[in-house]
Amino acid sequence: MSIYGPYEETLEAILSDVEERIRQLNQQEIDNHRPKLYEHLIGRVKTAASMEEKCQRKNYPLTVESALRRCRDAVGIRIVCNFISDIDRCLASLRDADWCSVVKEKDYITKAKPNGYRSYHLILDVSENYRDVDGQNPGHFYVEIQLRTIAMDSWASLEHEIKYKHQIKNPERIGKELKRCADQLASCDIQMETIRQLIQED
Repeated sequence: MSIYGPYEETLEAILSDVEERIRQLNQQEIDNHRPKLYEHLIGRVKTAASMEEKCQRKNYPLTVESALRRCRDAVGIRIVCNFISDIDRCLASLRDADWCSVVKEKDYITKAKPNGYRSYHLILDVSENYRDVDGQNPGHFYVEIQLRTIAMDSWASLEHEIKYKHQIKNPERIGKELKRCADQLASCDIQMETIRQLIQED
């Protein structure tokens, strides 16, 4: 049986529900004549094999409790925004939402990882009308949210493609070039934000 036990279909349903709620937050902004919150939304339920690998790596027992409580990224959603300020607006909307609470935040935008990776990570505790692993109904389920600009997302996708899908003969040089590229894209994000503000002022 899968490490998710009887919860595989539940996780897919939760993913769908949370995506729809985020779309509603976006529509509220549009209805109020404000810019859209994001450009696109990407969601997934981590495969059972990937979750088992993570539990083994962290020395967790291969149980449903480990997958849904000790690990908190079985359900993941990436929100890709046009501008850095849109990430801030998304964060504000999620913090104010009555259907979830923020239990953890990691800011890799103002404090990028050494390799240049930039993103804002949230763990949400989402209340849903499904029985959870603790027997509660409505239950509580964790959802990981990653917020990025288009530039951040493009860099992360390319970095993953380059580093993890190919044998690299000169990893130090590749790492330096990737970091340089990340810094240039970060500068571009700031410039685009400045241009947007200038247009809004006019």
